[in-house]
Amino acid sequence: MQNIISQLNEAQQAPVLQKDGPMIVIAGAGSGKTRVLTVRIANLMSQGVDAFNILALTFTNKAAREMKKRIADIVGNNEAKNLWMGTFHSVFAKILRIESEKLGYPSNFTIYDTQDSVRLIGSIIKEMQLDKDIYKPKQILGRISSYKNSLITVKAYFNNPDLQEADAMSKKPRMGEIYQQYVERCFKSGAMDFDDLLLKTNELLNRFPDVLAKYQDRFRYILVDEYQDTNHSQYLIVRALSDRFQNICVVGDDAQSIYAFRGANINNILNFQKDYDNVRMYRLEQNYRSSKNIVEAANNVIDKNKTKLDKVVWTANDDGPKIKVHRSVTDSEEGRFVASTIFEQKMQNQLPNSNFAVLYRTNAQSRSIEDALRKRDIPYRIYGGLSFYQRKEIKDVLAYLRLVINPKDEEALVRVINYPARGIGNSTVEKLTVAANHFKRSIFEVMEHIDKIDLRLNTGTKTKLQDFVTMIKSFQVINENQDAFYLTEHITKKTGLVQELKKDGTPEGITRIENIEELLNGIKDFTEGQKEIDGARGALAEFLEDVALATDLDKDTGDDDRVALMTIHLAKGLEFPHVFIVGLEEDLFPSAMSLNTRSELEEERRLFYVALTRAEHQAYLTYAQSRYRWGKLVDSEPSRFIEEINDSYLEYLNPVDHGGYRYKPQMDIDIFGDIDKSKLRLSKPVSSAPPAYLKTEVNDKPNIRKLKPVSGIKTQSNTNLFDSNLMVGNIVMHERFGKGQIMSIEGVGADKKAEIKFDVGGLKKLLLKFAKLQVIG
Repeated sequence: MQNIISQLNEAQQAPVLQKDGPMIVIAGAGSGKTRVLTVRIANLMSQGVDAFNILALTFTNKAAREMKKRIADIVGNNEAKNLWMGTFHSVFAKILRIESEKLGYPSNFTIYDTQDSVRLIGSIIKEMQLDKDIYKPKQILGRISSYKNSLITVKAYFNNPDLQEADAMSKKPRMGEIYQQYVERCFKSGAMDFDDLLLKTNELLNRFPDVLAKYQDRFRYILVDEYQDTNHSQYLIVRALSDRFQNICVVGDDAQSIYAFRGANINNILNFQKDYDNVRMYRLEQNYRSSKNIVEAANNVIDKNKTKLDKVVWTANDDGPKIKVHRSVTDSEEGRFVASTIFEQKMQNQLPNSNFAVLYRTNAQSRSIEDALRKRDIPYRIYGGLSFYQRKEIKDVLAYLRLVINPKDEEALVRVINYPARGIGNSTVEKLTVAANHFKRSIFEVMEHIDKIDLRLNTGTKTKLQDFVTMIKSFQVINENQDAFYLTEHITKKTGLVQELKKDGTPEGITRIENIEELLNGIKDFTEGQKEIDGARGALAEFLEDVALATDLDKDTGDDDRVALMTIHLAKGLEFPHVFIVGLEEDLFPSAMSLNTRSELEEERRLFYVALTRAEHQAYLTYAQSRYRWGKLVDSEPSRFIEEINDSYLEYLNPVDHGGYRYKPQMDIDIFGDIDKSKLRLSKPVSSAPPAYLKTEVNDKPNIRKLKPVSGIKTQSNTNLFDSNLMVGNIVMHERFGKGQIMSIEGVGADKKAEIKFDVGGLKKLLLKFAKLQVIG
């Protein structure tokens, strides 16, 4: 252990060696905070602290897995398994399953994702006969989410006239009723949404002192990663659990607090020293990731923020190349610059695609980048797009699986009760829903007793409902003895899902079948992987929880060699040798919606800081002079964040207009100066002759170089305009159309043409003197 600790620098060793008491580690970008956390945990265990008494909270499953693997390498796999380590949501879900009965939930409660919640809210709005254009389900869910993260329960809402008045002012006077209905329906379905995992944990720890005492005693040492990203609900849970022993270590960077839009409170890290007694503060200021130019440029920008903790990030790395700034005329040209630069760097330096990342402020900006990369035949992956688990056919299979675990799950039941079609129509489902609400039972329970309830259904419909119940119960029996893969494969066949998709002979239908096959592959991989985990058997409940708590960035892409495209928010915690930050324009980055207050602008600046510090070797800052917004081309002004970087760290790739990104007055400011009355000649009549600067008399000798007559100008050789050595069969690259093959060449000199078959766009005939083709094969 001492050998491992000795490999850390002095600043990193200090928080590792302090065993007890509250401590905060301010970790600058690329300063090795993950290494410090893992070595600290391993050191605690080597000093006799039981792994069961350590709680480590992260923000992604990927981070938790990486940390646990590193710890296992130090202390051994068996001990590492005993750590309580994972995301806030996964750890609290585990606690809630253990203690669920105290809150009236089944231990196998379902975890609703966003789509489930939006669909449920949509149903409630429809049942309440409200205007869906005013009560938009996604907006309503966002409002409910903010309530829960601020610990505003339904009861607290109705006791707060200010909240009710605010909703009434926004033309949503029945917001409280929707919130109440949503909470009741989730409870009746034995379901929690993501926000409930935090809210219900707070309820559990506050309402049941014995439960709080139990987990305080268990978690004697608590570590929290990315503490600046915690919201109020997470903050209170950590405070409650650490209150007894106060052996809490939080790690974070106020300069990377970028999640205020989803409730993160930067004050949690800024005020940590006020929350605990005798807090020790440590600073990790040496950046091991980035070149000196990138580190210093990032410091230039973040220094402009007023709300921050003092630290000076530095690096012993080489200066590295300067940050390249590129101005494009349009966003399409910006995309072509990114694609061509990646292509050239790959060819010249033999670099893999995975060395490159393109970061943008909003998802919509990916279109022009995608188009350009496709034309260059450069593979890429979009992070944060439609997740595999959000596709319809996958959601359908998962709905059946959820029903097996929890038949009360009404969202899952409504989704598949008549898919594939089995003659159970919408009117039947509506009758079942009304009966379930009336008897305060789940729809499945009503279906189980359909013979004892008069819903005015014909015998055929009742039989179909009973057959559905029998089918689900048969799946439950199989689930008791088989793993998740066997059960899922059985369900896809028995329900007729695959047969239904096979009827659709279109490419889309085939893709959906392939997706289900991929799901089965994933479940098989999961069940095999679970064999290595102590106490796990690859059961369906374990798989569903893994899916529910997964995030897009948590998915392991293996050796998938692709350029990464993502929003800056998703890039946090990642690093790449070459990073493009695109769309650096006022009202886009910083966002027009974040310029109302200083705190909003400072968060945008922190977001730029995060983007820039993702780069290890080379960073590119690009902006366009015009960009399409809502179908209209609008002029753009370069972002202030470029202005905030010292010129010594920048290289402008448009030397013709060096410094042109700076703001320049659009008129001659001398016109506002004092009038020199001595130059006024009011006594002379106004001349009708042209002004002096338009006169062309031979005697005028302006102080400029003389222009040569046209006859004396040598025309540029055609060999400079196009490659005269092009041959049929050559593989070429074109700036707009991408990669193609020359099929034929005709003509001579300036009239020479080539017919080229492009991978995207088909056959095109190009005049070579304008084409600017690059031979690549």
